[in-house]
Amino acid sequence: MLEFFAIIITISAVFGYINHKWLKLPTTIGVMLISVVLGIALKIIETINPTYISPLRDFLTGFDFSAFVLDFILCFLLFAGALHVKIGQLKGAKATVFSYATLGVLISTLLIGLVTYVVIGWFGINLDLISCFLFGALISPTDPIAVIGILSKYKIPQKLKTEIIGESLFNDGVGVVIFAVIYSIILGGKEAFTFGNIFEIFAVEVIGGVGIGLLIGYLGYFLMKSIDHYQTEILITLAVVTGGYTIASHFHASGPLAMVVAGLIIGNKGKEFAMSDTTAEYVDKFWELIDEICNTILFVLMGLEIFLVSYDTNYILIGTILIIVALVGRYISLLPAFFLFNRNETRKSLNLAVLTWGGLRGGISIALALSLTNKIEGSSLFIVSTYCIVLFSILVQGLSIKKLLSRY
Repeated sequence: MLEFFAIIITISAVFGYINHKWLKLPTTIGVMLISVVLGIALKIIETINPTYISPLRDFLTGFDFSAFVLDFILCFLLFAGALHVKIGQLKGAKATVFSYATLGVLISTLLIGLVTYVVIGWFGINLDLISCFLFGALISPTDPIAVIGILSKYKIPQKLKTEIIGESLFNDGVGVVIFAVIYSIILGGKEAFTFGNIFEIFAVEVIGGVGIGLLIGYLGYFLMKSIDHYQTEILITLAVVTGGYTIASHFHASGPLAMVVAGLIIGNKGKEFAMSDTTAEYVDKFWELIDEICNTILFVLMGLEIFLVSYDTNYILIGTILIIVALVGRYISLLPAFFLFNRNETRKSLNLAVLTWGGLRGGISIALALSLTNKIEGSSLFIVSTYCIVLFSILVQGLSIKKLLSRY
């Protein structure tokens, strides 16, 4: 384990240095671009002489990327993101954020799943429709972490910025819940497809996740309120994250939702009533650093994992088509809530374009796809398609979104 972290952190540091020194791209985008180029180069070298690359393949094959993201790194990223969201601003956009993160994800899941079923049929691939809905669920959550740094550099409406960040925090949890429900139905067969079973899974995941988040968040808040020692209070926030996520996993509740709720409590009520100015400053800087490190490691691994992806021509072609499908699905899924809650805004077309193009897919989608490896029919196709969409999302959308933002 120590050797693994030593290798990954060293690679991340080198790639981060190269990006900062020469590429000067947003960190997550830059390190992923370098990782992708390296992954493709390694793949080419392997076709020439596999013995040169076999140790690296063994290293990456033995690494469970899906578990690393879903069971470890995701809790830190979501807590760090929620910690800096102001509930006062979120309240002004709560209806929109809630609709995007729930109804929007559900519409996107169904649309992408249905069109995916049709597209793969063109290539003579026969999969159950519900398996395609599973793909729709894993690719629907947005992960605009890479674009948040860009957002801060442009004067865009605060409400729009809050909507993008708020949606990214909550739709990760909702997307994982929908994925878990569909996956449970696939494993359980037709007899599992009952309203009672679906409601039970949703109730445990959502209500349990929010409840655990409230419990662990307020427990951390009361402990921090009773002392004034920033080192101990930072340690408490770490305990809230690791302990809360572990408890949620134990009870099969949604860990992502628990982390978002706990982060909002500590970041708002905690900063206002439980922390001194010195503690608040140290907590912010600590979690900003954790967020940056975790994101860099995540995007380096996302790029390197491309080395293990199958290069089936039909799969890549399907994945390329599904890039368009994912974008269109994202756009359509936003329409009901956007025009219901933003009908009085002046720059509707531009705002909708930013929400669509800025809805990046990232590590969560890849982790969910990799969790299906050899477990369901069509898993290889879904993994390749997910990589196509995520690479386009991060490298093309992430680098071009600033052109849209500059219009404000």
